[in-house]
Amino acid sequence: MTAELPPLREVIAKHGLSASKALGQNFLFDEQLLDRIAAIPGGLEGRKVLEVGPGPGGLTRALLRAGAEVTAIEMDRRCLPALAEVEAAFPGKLKVIEGDAMKFAPADLFDGPYAVVANLPYNVGTALFIGWLSGQAWPPQWSSLTLMFQEEVARRIVAEPDTSAYGRLAVLAQWRAKPKLAMKVHRSAFTPPPKVMSAIVHVVPGEAPEGVSMRVLERVTEAAFGQRRKMLRQSLKGVIGALDALERLGIDPQRRAETLSVAEFVSIARELTPN
Repeated sequence: MTAELPPLREVIAKHGLSASKALGQNFLFDEQLLDRIAAIPGGLEGRKVLEVGPGPGGLTRALLRAGAEVTAIEMDRRCLPALAEVEAAFPGKLKVIEGDAMKFAPADLFDGPYAVVANLPYNVGTALFIGWLSGQAWPPQWSSLTLMFQEEVARRIVAEPDTSAYGRLAVLAQWRAKPKLAMKVHRSAFTPPPKVMSAIVHVVPGEAPEGVSMRVLERVTEAAFGQRRKMLRQSLKGVIGALDALERLGIDPQRRAETLSVAEFVSIARELTPN
């Protein structure tokens, strides 16, 4: 099936492509590594996959080799001719949409479950991730998220309380989903090599605690970690009812945000969520 496709390096040379710093791009050429990434979500045969920022199509090829039906959103039109070649090599299996992934609702693209697999552009990766986590409906339409981030961001997603990496991102990722660090990717694997290491996070939906509004949890964590060196009595005083909630729950207001467990943040948000 892929016999018609030349190596990625040749494709990039042919189309005069270079990774755009402005778009947060870094290209991966190692097909074995790309196949390993495509294997993280489990068997993809016949499954629908959303890919964001496919670039010249390295990971796209790996997903298609694994049997996925891929919808790819790419805003760099320089990459579209290279993706068109991949589309031609896998008839009916790849749909390329030109545009900004931040402006698309995946529900408009899929009528059933889908997995997200993406080497996310660094400059929008966290915003997209929080968007996928933030849907009011739960379980979400996505069955899993397999996403490449800068290693520092990946560690923040899976961090535990009382560690320097623990913060708002960890709480939002862990309160009703299960993220794990699936693979580290050395900077030398990319062209051009980024200044930092990368890592892949795999997330599956978990049980959503009852009686908790995502919006309230976002507000509480934003306030608490916005001034993370301050005690809760200071950082949460702007959140109406939060200090009373701490008292009812027996949470010491002299503690700092990074000492609270995800469950404790959930319990505060539950107290503040209207019935």
